[in-house]
Amino acid sequence: MRRETVHGIDLPRGAPAALDMARSIDRRTVIDRAAAIVVRVGGMGIIASILAILIFIVVEVWPLVSGAHVSARSGVQVDEAMLALAVDPYKSMVASLDRDGFVRVRSLDSGALSQERAVAPEGATSLVGGHSDPDGRFLAALDSAGSIEVIPVEWTVDFAAAERVVAARIGAPSVFELPDRRLTLPFAARISSVDDTQTVVAMADDGSLVQFRRAREVNEFTGEAVESVTQSSSVAPPGVDRLLLDDELKNLYGAGAGGRIYRWRTMPRLAAEPEVTRVDGEVTALTLLLGGRALVVGLEDGGIQVWFRTTSEDAADRLTLIRKFPPHTAPVRHLVSSRRDKGFVAVDDEGGVGLYHSTSERVLWRGNAGSGAAAAVAFAPKADGILVARDRELSRIDVDNPHPDVSWWSLFAPVWYEGYDQPEYVWQSSSGTDDFEPKYSLTPLLIGTLKGTFYALLIAIPLGVFAAMYVSQFMHPTLRNVIKPTVEIMAALPSVVLGFLAGLWLAPRVEEAFPALLLMLVAFPAVVIASGWMWERLPASWRHRVPTGSEALVFAVTLSLAAAVCLALSEPFEAAAFGGNFRYWLRDTIGLPYDQRNAIIVGLAMGFAVIPIIFAISEDAFSNVPRNLVSGSLALGANRWQTVSRVVLPTASPGIFSAVMIGFGRAVGETMIVLMATGNTPIQDWNPFNGFRTLSANIAVEIPEAPQFGTLYRVLFLAALLLFAVTFAVNTAAELVRQRLRERYARL
Repeated sequence: MRRETVHGIDLPRGAPAALDMARSIDRRTVIDRAAAIVVRVGGMGIIASILAILIFIVVEVWPLVSGAHVSARSGVQVDEAMLALAVDPYKSMVASLDRDGFVRVRSLDSGALSQERAVAPEGATSLVGGHSDPDGRFLAALDSAGSIEVIPVEWTVDFAAAERVVAARIGAPSVFELPDRRLTLPFAARISSVDDTQTVVAMADDGSLVQFRRAREVNEFTGEAVESVTQSSSVAPPGVDRLLLDDELKNLYGAGAGGRIYRWRTMPRLAAEPEVTRVDGEVTALTLLLGGRALVVGLEDGGIQVWFRTTSEDAADRLTLIRKFPPHTAPVRHLVSSRRDKGFVAVDDEGGVGLYHSTSERVLWRGNAGSGAAAAVAFAPKADGILVARDRELSRIDVDNPHPDVSWWSLFAPVWYEGYDQPEYVWQSSSGTDDFEPKYSLTPLLIGTLKGTFYALLIAIPLGVFAAMYVSQFMHPTLRNVIKPTVEIMAALPSVVLGFLAGLWLAPRVEEAFPALLLMLVAFPAVVIASGWMWERLPASWRHRVPTGSEALVFAVTLSLAAAVCLALSEPFEAAAFGGNFRYWLRDTIGLPYDQRNAIIVGLAMGFAVIPIIFAISEDAFSNVPRNLVSGSLALGANRWQTVSRVVLPTASPGIFSAVMIGFGRAVGETMIVLMATGNTPIQDWNPFNGFRTLSANIAVEIPEAPQFGTLYRVLFLAALLLFAVTFAVNTAAELVRQRLRERYARL
């Protein structure tokens, strides 16, 4: 009979079996190739998806690290020298206080004059000084006759013509003057944003400092308005050449010769004696940041400093130098603060302009706006433009600066915030006031993430690994077939359920019985050792009645009894060791607070969630150790424990290490348990009795309220990128270690 070879098989020609086998092999080959393609495409798809997520996160984070985008526009020519500027919120119109005694409103695009109004009273030939409100709500002028006029400016916006039309309404000026003396430079004016109270402080020609306060009260029953003006005075220190009122009209700041800063209390009257602070250099400019708590000082040598009030060791509240910025090459003459954040603009005598942010300590932009000294400077209300007036020319600078309050320093280093007595790591993204200083330190969140992970793995690693070792190497098969799937089913419990139980059920019970937990830390190891010793001392006939590998039931009983005894002794132990109350003892003796939802609760709950993962992978690693290694070790005379500890454990170590790293990733990314069981407080403290906040929980809490593309929104994406980087670095290092362990023990 003739024969033929089909796919390497020698069969009779035309045999049906050969044809069937050929078809089967062909189908199997096609399936194998298709499966290989599917696996390859799936793997590449997973890698592409991860890279796409990473690229998306990086794109969202990138604007945080870019500086301000600034562009200069063509200047507007004017006919008179300008003393002060007020700009509308849309940067389309500007109201200028001109030296000839007029307020003029012009278009910033064309320079066309749209309104003009005289403000100098009869007898005044010109204006000798002026300044504007940072919000653009008024202009204040000192005329040659020695009186001060405060001119309200109201900006109106109309969209009736299908386009935005901005107009200015110049109100009647309020005049402040003395009957027997002339007011001179310097002077300061402010209008309260709460009740429109006007406050003016000026130097008189006799050297005294005079304060005027004009208030308007409306009778709620009759609607009648009563206006009153109060006046107070104080002796001014010699050499005072600059005055500045804060937003709340409670403090007056002044600068004098010899590098002195003065502070007077203005409520209810001007204080007789000022508080004096020494500055290293001659002060040439002053401004208050948004909120009125931080004072920016410009110096003759071009330096820029930020001061605010702190409490010293002697409990005195005084101005403290907080930070310095790189100096200009010429004296700083103008400082204007932003009405949106803690930023400000500085202009020097040579036309140099700088844009800065106090909290982030960033120099956002440095450039020039012409040459020569500026007569007036304005910062647009939305912090998106700068106006510089000089030599009858108005220069305009457009600013695109969406994230000035974030820097690498403010994200990861201690920052000295307003109202704090020292630099600290703080996360506080919002507040109830518009002058709030956002605090975006990610360090407390990173520490909280590591803290929660540490306490969870502190419980999960020993329990998961040693349980897997016992179940796979010592436990009776009947029990193993019950225990293993039971532990693996634990992984299916939703984390939100675990967090709910931990926060509302476990936390109060741990607080009540915490001394019992301390007893269990000592009692459980002692009970296990004592039980094992007693078990070995029992007669062999008794021990043989229990199937080998079922001793766990004996230990379960003894540990349950030990737990019951510890709980029963909790109150007597607390009374004897902690004076009857562990929380008070912890606070009064050690100085640590005890929060009900703390790291211990998270360790117990998150450890419970991580144990099944570590157990399942470790148990597979132990079970996959070749049986010939175990049999060979036992045949050479090693007992069971020696075989497990010296042969099985090293061989399974790569898998155990992988289990620990996967458990680490599970703990780092956990959200709901830490969200519900920690109190979610961003505290940077390793104290196990305190709460904390993790990066993942912070994202879950903050992202629903974060304005899209805002600073908080992008900082949260940076937190996600940080989580991505941490897990990637740890997993990469773990894979390298696992490969070395595999190569080392592959020869066994």
